[in-house]
Amino acid sequence: MKYKLLLFVALSSLFCQGQIDQSKTGAWYMYFFNKQFENNRFGIQGDLQYRNWNTIGDLEQLLVRTGLTYTPKDSNVLLTLGYANITTGTFGDSNDTTSENRIYQEALLPQRLLNRVLLTHRFRYEQRFVENQDFRTRYRYNLFINIPFNKKDLTKDAIYAAFYNELFINGQTNIGNNQSVELFDRNRTYLGLGYVLKPGQRFQLGWMNQKTVNWGKGQLQLSFHHNF
Repeated sequence: MKYKLLLFVALSSLFCQGQIDQSKTGAWYMYFFNKQFENNRFGIQGDLQYRNWNTIGDLEQLLVRTGLTYTPKDSNVLLTLGYANITTGTFGDSNDTTSENRIYQEALLPQRLLNRVLLTHRFRYEQRFVENQDFRTRYRYNLFINIPFNKKDLTKDAIYAAFYNELFINGQTNIGNNQSVELFDRNRTYLGLGYVLKPGQRFQLGWMNQKTVNWGKGQLQLSFHHNF
C-alpha cells in the first residue's frame, strides 16, 4: 500500500508539472513603435514583448515583430506586411521552449465617436510555422478604444482609459503529429490607464484576461508606445 501511495504521488507530480496555474497573475512588458517615412506612403512598425507566466522569470513568450506599412492615397487606413519570431516557454520549472516564425498581414482602421471616443479596428491574418507542427493560419480581430479624460485627443499630458478585445480563430484544426486544436483559439480582454508623456510617446498600465479552450488567466500589462 505504501509503494502504491508513493507511485500515485510521483505520477501526480509528473502530471501537474507544466500545468497552468490559472490563479497566478502573469505580467507582459511591451514596447510598440511605428515610423512614417517623410513625404512617403510607406513606414515601419513593430513591437517587442517579454511575457511571463508570473511577475518575472517564468517565460511565457518572447515576441519580436516588425513590418512594412503602407497608407493608400486619400485614406487613413494603415496596411502592414510583417514578420514575427516567437519563443514560447512552458509554465513552471521547465525550461523547454518552442519556436515559431510567423508572416502576417493586417489593416488598421481608425474611427472617432462622440468627438472623444477613439476607436481602432485591427484585422490580422497570420501564416504560422510552429516547431514540430504543420503549417497553420490564424485570423484575428481587435477592437481598441481610447477615451481621453482631460483632453480631446491623445496629446501631451493626456490621461486616458484604454480598452481592447481581441478574438483569435484558427484556420486549421489539424496541426500534425496526431494533434488537433479547436476552431476558437483564444480571446483577450484588456482594461488600462494611459498617459501621454509627449507627442509620440505614451505609457499604459492595465490588466488583461486571456481565455483559451483549456484555461483562462489574468495578466498585468505595462507598455510603451513610441511614434517617431
